[in-house]
Amino acid sequence: MAHTKSQGKTNQKTNRPGQRRGIKAFGGQKIKTGQIIVRQVGSRFHAGPGTKTGKDFTIYSLRDGIVDFSKKFGKNIISVLKS
Repeated sequence: MAHTKSQGKTNQKTNRPGQRRGIKAFGGQKIKTGQIIVRQVGSRFHAGPGTKTGKDFTIYSLRDGIVDFSKKFGKNIISVLKS
């Protein structure tokens, strides 16, 4: 009887690349229409004026302006102010 496991399932796993989530544009930065501000899992940040949330919770800009991070009722709000 063999005392070592067969080389099946355990060796078939491969490393997969990261999904590059996180904040892409920080507060005070200029941004153009359609640029991604945050890629996230779930709604850690919420869309404010001048931004919109995609189906995968990505927040992107609806107009040219300056990114602004703020808090409202304990929630992190991202908005784009007119420059």
